[in-house]
Amino acid sequence: MENLKNIAPIEDFNWDAYENGETATGVSHDELEKAYDGTLNKVNDREVVDGTVIAMNKREVVVNIGYKSDGIIPLNEFRYNPDLKVGDTVEVYIENQEDKKGQLILSHKKARATRSWDRVNAALENEEIIKGYIKCRTKGGMIVDVFGIEAFLPGSQIDVKPIRDYDVFVGKTMEFKVVKINQEFKNVVVSHKALIEAELEQQKKEIIGKLEKGQVLEGTVKNITSYGVFIDLGGVDGLIHITDLSWGRVSDPKEVVELDQKLNVVILDFDDEKKRIALGLKQLTPHPWDALDPDLKVGDHVKGKVVVMADYGAFIEIAPGVEGLIHVSEMSWSQHLRSAQDFMKVGDEVEAVILTLDRDERKMSLGIKQLKQDPWETIEEKYPVGSKHTAKVRNFTNFGVFVEIEEGVDGLIHISDLSWTKKIKHPSEFTQIGADIEVQVLEIDKENRRLSLGHKQLEENPWDVFETVFTVGSVHEGTIIEMLDKGAVVALPYGVEGFATPKHLVKEDGAQAQLDEKLEFKVIEFNKDAKRIILSHSRIFEDAAKSEEKVEKKASAKKSNKKEEAPAITNQAASTTLGDIDALAALKEQMESKK
Repeated sequence: MENLKNIAPIEDFNWDAYENGETATGVSHDELEKAYDGTLNKVNDREVVDGTVIAMNKREVVVNIGYKSDGIIPLNEFRYNPDLKVGDTVEVYIENQEDKKGQLILSHKKARATRSWDRVNAALENEEIIKGYIKCRTKGGMIVDVFGIEAFLPGSQIDVKPIRDYDVFVGKTMEFKVVKINQEFKNVVVSHKALIEAELEQQKKEIIGKLEKGQVLEGTVKNITSYGVFIDLGGVDGLIHITDLSWGRVSDPKEVVELDQKLNVVILDFDDEKKRIALGLKQLTPHPWDALDPDLKVGDHVKGKVVVMADYGAFIEIAPGVEGLIHVSEMSWSQHLRSAQDFMKVGDEVEAVILTLDRDERKMSLGIKQLKQDPWETIEEKYPVGSKHTAKVRNFTNFGVFVEIEEGVDGLIHISDLSWTKKIKHPSEFTQIGADIEVQVLEIDKENRRLSLGHKQLEENPWDVFETVFTVGSVHEGTIIEMLDKGAVVALPYGVEGFATPKHLVKEDGAQAQLDEKLEFKVIEFNKDAKRIILSHSRIFEDAAKSEEKVEKKASAKKSNKKEEAPAITNQAASTTLGDIDALAALKEQMESKK
């Protein structure tokens, strides 16, 4: 207590005046309050005023509007403006000058909404660049917060290039231009692309002005189609046609490039207004033909892949951009008209022989049949005259059967060489296409690459035996199997057929013989070379009558009492004694086994 100094009050302090509310200056408290209030802004509830950001943290922004207390606004009301900082002027809406705690209540969101419609209309009218916060995705585009209004940003208006991932834009603040307002529904449409286009238009003019054929530029893959690739050259688009992507064949441009890839391209051509620009990619690399092995020559063997098929042949890629054609005629030694698809398909790996090579024209023809020996070079050794083989029926004509013994070795069996005994009108009666048939080589035509073949020659000629059986004058039982205008075809024993004219088909009673009728016939002509037997039924009783008449005349002339001689009538019983009975039996057995 000793150290405490007694501080004496001001001696002349007017305590009475103080108690009465007077100040030392003699001015009352009320007057001082009024003077203080006069230095502050006059504000009203539900009014929009400008304020200054004086402090901010992670949750709140403190704003001074020149009032006796500062207002606090949640930070999320400013999320559209991530650049907000202390000292910035912001518009605020006064909700309440003083709440229960004496706090000034402000809202930035409501202030923006109050002024937003006027501001957005002014932005459209003045073509003003404004900032907006992309809130979320919606059908066909994005929702953007502009001055507190939810505006629509179409997907096509985000950028000049197609957007593939919209989600990367959500939460971003970007600059926009108001492009359309529907006053009735209060709809606002904004565009970011419009801002870029203005810049690009300038760049485009500069680029187009400098374009030259042969110029190499860097570009970005903007779009890939089935026919080519669109390249962004910095505001100007050019097209690389699919044929200019690679020296090799390209079925899908995606095999060569990918979206957003940067690559160098060369200007091949453009129109007068330079709106259509043709670009090339393959032209920046040497032509593969120029890099082809200089030692490669005709006769060399090469390997490659089938890249294109046509009926007339196949294109083989032996190196990227280097192709050769195998014509269908070089695929097989066979002369049959066939399609190249019978031999190979796209994607097949094949080996071939170079037939022609023109480096100037960049053309090459190949063959695969040359990998095998031409069968006609050794035809006499492999298929000598008289040799027997199995062939496959390929085709019919009216005069014979075309067959193939092996690939490239064809032959013709003439219709007359199919059977010794059957009269064949068309080869289809005897065999069918695709069937195997036994043949014997009769003749070799090397020049035309064709063999004359026979089928019947594999068996002995039965007409050698028939010559001894069906002698002229012999009688045999036969059946009429076919009636024709000129006569009838008669089936005789041993599978042989004969022919009788109408006048030789008259029976003893004068009636005409009918189809399927079984009668006896006399051989009146036998031609081994023509394989022809002419028959007569009438002759049997006609000859018998003549013989009797002769005998009677002879008897009456001689008036002889001698015993009448037996008429020399050749009958069927006599005919069976003709010829070699053993040979006939063997022939019959052979024919029955064939049937």
